[in-house]
Amino acid sequence: MADFPTAPAAVEAGWLEGHLRAAGLLHEGRITALRWEPIGTGQVGDSARFHLTYDREGAGPATVAGKFPAADEVSRGTAGAFGLYAKEVGFYRELAPHLAIRVPQVIAAELADNAVDFVLIFEDLGPCRGGNQLDSCSAADARAGIRQAAALHAPSWNNPALIDTPWLAPKQGQVDQIKALYGNAQAIFRERYAGSLEPEFMAICDELDARRDLWFGSDRGVKCLIHGDFRLDNMLFDIQSAAEPIAVVDWQTVAVGNALTDIGYFMGTGIGDGLRRTHEDELLDLYCTEMTARGVMLSREAVWDDYVVGALHGVSTAVFSAAYVERTPRGDANFLSMARGGCALALEHGSLAKLKG
Repeated sequence: MADFPTAPAAVEAGWLEGHLRAAGLLHEGRITALRWEPIGTGQVGDSARFHLTYDREGAGPATVAGKFPAADEVSRGTAGAFGLYAKEVGFYRELAPHLAIRVPQVIAAELADNAVDFVLIFEDLGPCRGGNQLDSCSAADARAGIRQAAALHAPSWNNPALIDTPWLAPKQGQVDQIKALYGNAQAIFRERYAGSLEPEFMAICDELDARRDLWFGSDRGVKCLIHGDFRLDNMLFDIQSAAEPIAVVDWQTVAVGNALTDIGYFMGTGIGDGLRRTHEDELLDLYCTEMTARGVMLSREAVWDDYVVGALHGVSTAVFSAAYVERTPRGDANFLSMARGGCALALEHGSLAKLKG
């Protein structure tokens, strides 16, 4: 068994005190009471907010946030099989301090030898607005997301000190495993959503399945760190009572890849087709401007093809996740939203044709 709590109800005052002191957030005083409540909508991990009472006023933070393995066995098994929990713990321990992107300060980051039992305790970024995949967002929120993408990509752009981190490398045989599982995932996705997803979009999903050998494991362009699930549900806006515009959370899918995978995913799957069509040129120009300001010279013409192909990541993520995580009503709506946005971009700009090339 892990020697740390792996569920919100298992967090004890003494354990949390020790980590708050080590983080410099509790100098004197003791926690006299704590209570927790669930937060977030994640399906691969369970999150909670802890309310803390001390023996003296103002001794430490009134609240902290925590993340734990999913209680659902299917979701937890998928996360363990693909190393998602280990990636997130590794990100906060080793990578986050070297990046410009705004993420929560980590207070505790523990992972058991089985790579499934873990705990993360963070600063609480509330009050804030949680991004909602189903509601899209404002153009201002989309711009904030694009700026954060550049803050992740530019410091790690072709940077071996970050991208050669050993645990970021895919496990041997993992790409082949995904390819082998993907056909079944698409069959489940089609059966489940054929009556809901527009036929022209389901055709994109079917064609991507047929070309999965071209898609999974494809190696395009200069490498950097990518978030891998860069969409609204993983963003917090107007954090700490609007003191800052945005923070990005949920780093279970951090990887090394083409930066435009995050951008194509965000613009297609992340913000919804209506906002994307209206602001596509502006947001791509903003990304290139932000990257150039951070020392990586990019132009819209140079990134276009990788951006268009990157939209397919949203399609494959929606299909695969729908099959291999816990099914919920919000999850169904979420995966349909992701597929619609990614397929709409792919259909408009010919993503599959560029993948074939």
